[in-house]
Order: sequence, then structure tokens, then C-alpha cells
Amino acid sequence: MNTENPEIEPGKTGKRRCLITGGSGTVGVSFMKEYEHEFEFYNVSRNESYISELAQQCPNTKSYVADIRDADRLVNLFLKVRPEVVIHAAALKHVNHAELNPSKTVEVNIQGSLNVIKACIRAEVPVAVAISTDKACQPENIYGYSKKITEQIFMEHYNEQTKFACARFANVAGSNGSVIPFWIKSASNGEELKLTDARMNRLMFTTKDASELIRQTVAYAEQSSEAFVLSRIMKSVNMRELANVISRKFGNGTEPLIVGKRPGEKLNETLVSQAELGNAYVTDDGKYIALYTDKFGKERLTQELSSLTADYMNEEEICELFGTP
Repeated sequence: MNTENPEIEPGKTGKRRCLITGGSGTVGVSFMKEYEHEFEFYNVSRNESYISELAQQCPNTKSYVADIRDADRLVNLFLKVRPEVVIHAAALKHVNHAELNPSKTVEVNIQGSLNVIKACIRAEVPVAVAISTDKACQPENIYGYSKKITEQIFMEHYNEQTKFACARFANVAGSNGSVIPFWIKSASNGEELKLTDARMNRLMFTTKDASELIRQTVAYAEQSSEAFVLSRIMKSVNMRELANVISRKFGNGTEPLIVGKRPGEKLNETLVSQAELGNAYVTDDGKYIALYTDKFGKERLTQELSSLTADYMNEEEICELFGTP
């Protein structure tokens, strides 16, 4: 079912065709806005409310309603669009929801990813990038395990016709359902901010940084002769400090209420583990980390990158996460 902009036909704009699964989410919308000059975008997602919002923000994007668990539907859409780049962003993304719904998480995050892979191969897509997460590194929860498997199956299917790669994210500031917009809203309403543990730290980056990581992964995949996972060197934020900054900027400056960890939640998260250091290379520009290939930089990462070992953000950098000076 084509829901938006039926007048746009694949390949008519002169730009490369880019299909994004889950493209109506925060990261997909950010990527479309950032690179609309370069790509002709096609969104495949199942949330009609988000699709309607996407039509307002990115009116040139053509959207199809589909669930990545529906393999036949995906193949038909991929053959119709014939994308030159696929970005696989659709997933169940929240740790606590995944812990309570492991079967559904497997269906969407693992079987859905396999369906995307098979559709890419059928449609002879040149480059396909899966969005992964720091929770896939040394996973300890259902969501993390599902994303670790996604990384592995994408790399397993790498071939000369379809170059599969992964972009490993940390926490994207301001994404749908994430803590920053929730806390800002709570603070603005005069409510007490709730924090699971004062010792908790998280690696965070902006939607613009996330978009750049995806674009760089696509560029490297086009150059590469082997599968890889690309991540980015980034800083950490202490969640209690984040809550305090938001409370001072948007609320009454009170300390957050500590409520205890949620199922599957960790105090710290690792982006590149000690075990991966033998296969982790800093790119020549010093900005990214490539796992399983030294094609883009020969210098090995010397220390694991985690929310505990990374440099901490100062208040100015924290404010940049939510666009407040």
C-alpha cells in the first residue's frame, strides 16, 4: 500500500534510490533531512501515524506500509523500488520491552532482519547497512542479543553483489521514546525527574552524528571488499548529571528521584569491547572505529570504548544534545 506521494516513480529524480526500513523513526527522518540532496528516499514502516508525520517533514519521501516480518511483502517492495542503498533501521528498540517480550523481539529484530537480507539479495541491492547498538557489544539483555545476531547475519551474507555492513550506534539523544525528551517534558511540567540509578553512564550522540555515521558506513561499504561494523568515537554522560542539567534548564533544579534499575538495564554500556580490540581500527581521520577491517585505518584501538572509559561530557556538550545553549 503506497500511502504518500504516489506521483513519484522510482528513479525519476536522478538521485540514488535509498530505501529505509523504519524510516519514519527519529534516525530515519534525520537522515532523510540531512541527505535529501543526494538520495531519493523510500520509507517502509508499519506505524501509519509516524508515516503521516514523515509526510509533513519529508514531503518528497515515498512511504509504504509494511511489516518486516512479512517476507513476501518486503521482496515485492524491494523489487518494485530497486533501491541502490538500503538502511535497515526497523526494530523493537527498548530494553525493558524486549525483556518482557522476547519472542516478539526475535520475530522483529532477528527474523525481520533476515527478511530484509533476503529481499536485498533478491533485488540485487548494491549496499545494505543495518543499524546496530552498543547493547550488541557483550550483550546481557534480550535486545542486545537480538542486535548482536543482526550484526552477525548481516556480515555473514556479505557478497560482491550486495555489500552488507553495520553501523553500531550508542544512545541517540532525542530519539522517540528516549529519556531526554521525556525528562524535558517532565521538568517543564514541574514534575520530579525519575532516574533508575545515580551511577549510570551512557554514551550519547546527536541525530546529526547518527546520520553522519550511517552515511560514512554506506561510503565505506562501497569501497570495501569485506564485511565490517562501523562505530564512532564519542563521549559519555552521567545520567544523574544529565538529569540535573535538564532540571536546571527546564524545571526547578531539584535532584532526581532514584527509582531502581529496570529489567535488563546496565550501569555502563560498551561500544567496543576488550575482546574486539584485536579487530578494531581507528579510521585515518580519527573519527570512527572499524571492526573486522583495517582498510580505512591501520591504527588499532588500544582501550575498550565504554560509557565508563570514555571522556565525560561537560555541561556545554550535554546541552548540545538537546539544542539548548
